[in-house]
Amino acid sequence: MVIRLVAAVLVLAALPAQAALTFEEGVARDPDSSSLLYREQHLVRRMDGKPTERLVIYRCADGTPFARKRVDYRRSVQAPEFSFEDVRLGYGEGLRRAQGIDTVWVRDSRSASERSAALDDPAARLVADAGFDEFIRRQWTPLVAGSSVPLRFAVPSRLQTLGFKVNRQASLQVGGEPAELFRLKLGGILGWIAPSIDVAYGRDSRRLLRFEGLSNLRTDDGRSQLVARIEFPTPAVAAAESQWRTAERQPLSGCRVRA
Repeated sequence: MVIRLVAAVLVLAALPAQAALTFEEGVARDPDSSSLLYREQHLVRRMDGKPTERLVIYRCADGTPFARKRVDYRRSVQAPEFSFEDVRLGYGEGLRRAQGIDTVWVRDSRSASERSAALDDPAARLVADAGFDEFIRRQWTPLVAGSSVPLRFAVPSRLQTLGFKVNRQASLQVGGEPAELFRLKLGGILGWIAPSIDVAYGRDSRRLLRFEGLSNLRTDDGRSQLVARIEFPTPAVAAAESQWRTAERQPLSGCRVRA
């Protein structure tokens, strides 16, 4: 019996890892007027169910691609390395990791060179960009139970991290799917005056269904962060490698997010 068990384990260990590529689209609208602002198209590569890479193309309402983001989860799924570029403003930001040091960086048309700063936050608390999705899933049980969960979120534009807390707000229906609503707020006194971000996740699927608050995009004039309600109406579907290659190489062009 033991020999058979060992043989089965060896067979499973010899099986190739299961890779998958999926596509999902988010539709961003003005929270007040519901007018279409832009679309974000996500291609996610997974290995054995865990994300390894993400490629996002942002398109104005007329379909023009104006920004692109690359996310690399291979060293951390909660605080992945990422780079974002927006040709409307000549703006870029991201997080990179080398020799165990996390560095946030920012670049814009006003500065001749990149500005950067090293972070010293504990790895267990650090969250960056799309790693927030993984943070929510990892903390699902205490959040749904009513606990307030702290985190340090990397904010490249400020060359630092900020302390936030996440709390469950309510159970609700989003697009006909049972969901849990969570709120991300700054900690301390700033939490009383700074705007919050609300995110709704499917109760069973645990996928992001709706985001509302300050997005990672700036307004067309670059003066402030764009407030948006982003909905992901349909689950991710299988994608082809050709879609990844096209999104990776597609030229970006300037356009207006607001008409």
